[in-house]
Amino acid sequence: MSEIIKVSRREFIKTGLLVGGGLVLACHIPLGGRDAAAAATTFAPNAFLRIGTDGSVTVIVNKSEMGQGVYTSLPMLIAEELECDWKRVRVQAAPVAPEYNHTQFGAIMVTGGSTSVRSEWERLSKAGAAAREMLVAAAAKSWKVEPSACRAENGVVVGPGGKRAGYGSLATRAAKLPVPQEPKLKNPKQRKLLGKPIHRLDSPAKINGTAIFGIDVHVPGMLTAVIARPPVFGGTVKSFDAKKALTVPGVKQVVAVPAGVAVVAEGFWPAQKGREALEITWDEGQWAQISTPAMREEYARLSAMPGLAARHDGDAPTELAKAAHPLQAEYEVPYLAHATMEPLNCFVDLKKDHCLIRTGSQFQTVDRNAAAREAGLKPEQVALETTFLGGGFGRRACPASDFVVEAVQVAKAVGKPVKVIRSRDDDMRAGFYRPMWYDRIAACLDDKGYPLAWRHTIVGQSIIAGTAFESAMVKGGIDHTSVEGAADTPYAIPNLLVDLHTTKNGVPVLWWRSVGHSHNAFVVESFLDELAHSAGKDPYQYRRALLANHPRHLAVLQTAAEKAGWGTKLPVGTGRGIALHESFGSFVAQVAEVSLDAAGQVQVHRVVCAIDCGRIVNPDTIAAQMESGIVFGLSAALYGAITLKNGRVEQGNFDTYPLVRMQGSPLVEVHIIPSDEPPGGVGEPGVPPIAPAVANALFAATGARIRSLPLTPEKVMAARSKA
Repeated sequence: MSEIIKVSRREFIKTGLLVGGGLVLACHIPLGGRDAAAAATTFAPNAFLRIGTDGSVTVIVNKSEMGQGVYTSLPMLIAEELECDWKRVRVQAAPVAPEYNHTQFGAIMVTGGSTSVRSEWERLSKAGAAAREMLVAAAAKSWKVEPSACRAENGVVVGPGGKRAGYGSLATRAAKLPVPQEPKLKNPKQRKLLGKPIHRLDSPAKINGTAIFGIDVHVPGMLTAVIARPPVFGGTVKSFDAKKALTVPGVKQVVAVPAGVAVVAEGFWPAQKGREALEITWDEGQWAQISTPAMREEYARLSAMPGLAARHDGDAPTELAKAAHPLQAEYEVPYLAHATMEPLNCFVDLKKDHCLIRTGSQFQTVDRNAAAREAGLKPEQVALETTFLGGGFGRRACPASDFVVEAVQVAKAVGKPVKVIRSRDDDMRAGFYRPMWYDRIAACLDDKGYPLAWRHTIVGQSIIAGTAFESAMVKGGIDHTSVEGAADTPYAIPNLLVDLHTTKNGVPVLWWRSVGHSHNAFVVESFLDELAHSAGKDPYQYRRALLANHPRHLAVLQTAAEKAGWGTKLPVGTGRGIALHESFGSFVAQVAEVSLDAAGQVQVHRVVCAIDCGRIVNPDTIAAQMESGIVFGLSAALYGAITLKNGRVEQGNFDTYPLVRMQGSPLVEVHIIPSDEPPGGVGEPGVPPIAPAVANALFAATGARIRSLPLTPEKVMAARSKA
């Protein structure tokens, strides 16, 4: 049975040093200049693969498993080329080390941007292929035959005359051979694993309860802390009285930390009760009066003014000025919380010359380095062990490393191992958010009804400005993540202007699943639907006409439409909407079928999804990611909104920030387009099309055009009364 191995960095190193009877491989890269033979017989910190003398195959995974299936899809890449027995494959989380850095994002270990398979396909495939070649060479040498006379299959090397040797018996000899630098990959037609549904390796532990998430971490003598944070962003503590808190049974300490006041106790509940008993006077700072209505008013004002051009084809302003009846609309989307099912947490054991961190991180190198700075240690003195993540969506990849730094601060003040927990309320009221956006968009049509000119002005905060990534990701004042999905639209529009106003205020913002695509897809695909109806054309055919030179877009669009029965009759009061979006190297089209109940609540009955994500690793994972992305995006479309009043976030938990529940989840069908193109992402591309598909379906069903998310009953009924 395959399994997930939980090993500390110390154990990892010890095990690696003891593999004289096994094979440890870094394979094609990056050996860091070390002698290849030495790397094969001693611990190699850049290894992705370990083969034991018992025939077990351990894959070291450098991506965080947060439900997206990388603990299965990445080992499949190695196992395919290795020709091993999949039942012998085990998984181990990688420690923080340069060898595990992202192949596209530079010198950091990170999981995000739907890049896990895309970034690791070549490296891990070559790692498996190199190991296979070494095992075959070891067997051939033993049998005194040419390697070409041998082959590998299912964990065994087969030679002339029916000779057979298992990988375990060959591991020691293979470890003494040079590592091939350019191993030959299999012919795609010979693949046995890739493209087939494979059960996930992390499922058994999650089903039987042995999986360790960050919130499960416990060590003897450990304390638990919660932090009282300012009620408004940027606030600080003026003074506090801990007397009552210290009378709560189980509370051990109350300490001031830069983030606020930490209550440290023998467990979460006494810490929580202690925090409730605290008496604190706050200095609320400069953002104490900000509110959503005032911000919206300012955003709307800015949207009427020219911004920085992110894309400028032709002369949209002139064409629009000449048009007799240009179409115009304003769209809005609110701040959104990540609302991970597992609340944020971080365990820290801080010593004088060493620090151990256990947490669910998407940003290991950044978090490790931030912890080191806070602790006054060198990065190599900090070990960060990655646990399972109960949801990430970008929240656990924060450039500020807020929840990790806070935990180190508490550990410094307490002097004992401590786990700091943020309740969901804590994170929802004092966290990081998908920015609020306001979009003003206008277009005019040619004599055939297609867009002649299109102007899209976007207003909102940059999630990159002010971070360490600004120099690389903000060019000419344009944060690419603010305009992605709008400035790179594939539709054939001869005169196109997309411009941007970047606002500043005290609200912390961060990437949220699918980042800028999440809001731009809603605006672009909704407005395109408006243009189609204005031109008296079918929205599906309208898109086809504008995508004539984009075969991959057309393929998913056609598949989704055909599988959904586009054009066939639906029950009275039910409508279909279609939307299409390219993001993270993948192409996704969705058709939603919706109706409205008597209270004005949108009911989404069915979603048909087509995706082209290039080469397929595990179709089960792709389907699951589309399903989860649709439900995630649907939650935001129907319910999601973080609002501010007097500087305070008005939502706190799932009672005021609802998610789609089981009884409200639609039937979802996923159709995967076969492709030999390079792999695209699957974790995020399922999110962007769902909101416009539902909004367009609502229009088809009721005639109500909603340009503001979420699609609340109040908005729907108001729009319907005007339809």
